[in-house]
Amino acid sequence: MEAMEYSNENMEIRNMERIRHIQRHPLFQELWKKLQDAEKDRIFCRHTMEHFLDVARLMYIYSLEDGEKIRKDVIYAAALLHDIGRYEQIVSGTPHDIASAGIAEGIMKDSGFTADEIHIVQNAILGHRKKDSLTSEDRLTAYLYRADKKSRNCFACPAEAACDWPKEKKNLWIEY
Repeated sequence: MEAMEYSNENMEIRNMERIRHIQRHPLFQELWKKLQDAEKDRIFCRHTMEHFLDVARLMYIYSLEDGEKIRKDVIYAAALLHDIGRYEQIVSGTPHDIASAGIAEGIMKDSGFTADEIHIVQNAILGHRKKDSLTSEDRLTAYLYRADKKSRNCFACPAEAACDWPKEKKNLWIEY
């Protein structure tokens, strides 16, 4: 039993190291800095590290509540990378889900993820803006869609009245 626990501990360390690699990846850092600079004067929700981590943590909670066996590193990879293409959308008009999915492939490959893991995360990123993803059989996609929307604190936002999100999409009160 002790060897099994050690093996699981080593696996968890390896998995979290892959997430650290994403965070430190030169392309992630470059795009992250450009996005932060591009959105520095934005009055609406910004795509900060807090947003990315809120999305990851909500996704993980949803998976635990549903008894799903989605690995934490796959959840965090999807959350960290789902909006990384926002800068490309700002400068070229490419939808950020498409840009993010393309960017995710190289970063995840460099970070030691398998082709299957990359494909699963790319699908989740591509679906994170589609309302029908909420009922998807692909739980990672459904969790990413839900967490991305629920991570926004519209009820406390000074720009809520000027926001173009439909009222039914806004989080106008604390939910759990």
